[in-house]
Amino acid sequence: MNVKTIFDCGELTALLSGDIDHHAARDIRLVIDGDIERFRPRLLLLDFRRVRFMDSSGIGLIMGRYRQMQLLGGNVRISNIPKQLERLIALSGILTIVKEQ
Repeated sequence: MNVKTIFDCGELTALLSGDIDHHAARDIRLVIDGDIERFRPRLLLLDFRRVRFMDSSGIGLIMGRYRQMQLLGGNVRISNIPKQLERLIALSGILTIVKEQ
């Protein structure tokens, strides 16, 4: 599994790991979406500390969770972006709507 989630004090943290490609993004999405529905957090924190590789599926993963949290009146933050992902994240424009923590 490429994600572990922790819910505490109204915040859901998703600890992502490994490679995030089309296949992995689908599995991660199912886990996070299920926990968002169950816990209704006010903040979703996506922690990229252990991610080695990510393609455009990872950008889609972030955007989809952003839309879902907006429907609930919540926010999304991303943290611990590895050097190898900084360019992809910057070029995607994600940081204009999702803040880095």
